[in-house]
Amino acid sequence: MATVRNGDKAPNFELKDLEGKRVSLQEALKRGPVVATFFKVSCPVCQFTFPFLERLFKAYASDQTTFWAISQDDARDTQEFYAEYGVTFPALLDEDGYPASNHYGISNVPTYYLIARDGTVQVSSVGFGKNALEKISESLARFLGRPVTPVFEPGEVVPDSKPG
Repeated sequence: MATVRNGDKAPNFELKDLEGKRVSLQEALKRGPVVATFFKVSCPVCQFTFPFLERLFKAYASDQTTFWAISQDDARDTQEFYAEYGVTFPALLDEDGYPASNHYGISNVPTYYLIARDGTVQVSSVGFGKNALEKISESLARFLGRPVTPVFEPGEVVPDSKPG
């Protein structure tokens, strides 16, 4: 269970992306909300969840929103995961002791957050949560002044949740 929850201030973190560039939550929040997902490539629930996160990214990617996958694996394994599951939003590496994961109290993956521009966690979910993904979609649409894009296709059979 994560120790950072809805209503909490999200702890800042600074990690490297797959190209070795350092990025920080604090800097990203200056542009707008951040969707941050902690994951491990070998996690079956992560494998199930990421195509839906990719749908959110495609629907709401802009210069005012940031999507990050925070990998607990190395760059090579993370790139292979991205290729296999069709993920295109940026990945950050939380290797060498998992500093960001530990700071957030991550014990199960996937764990994902919608962090508002003021640094407050608006949505948090451990494992796959259909309702949480829909809340993220609604919040991003409201922030960007756009209509809500459905995360799930009509008739698509998706469980309400899957534990991480």
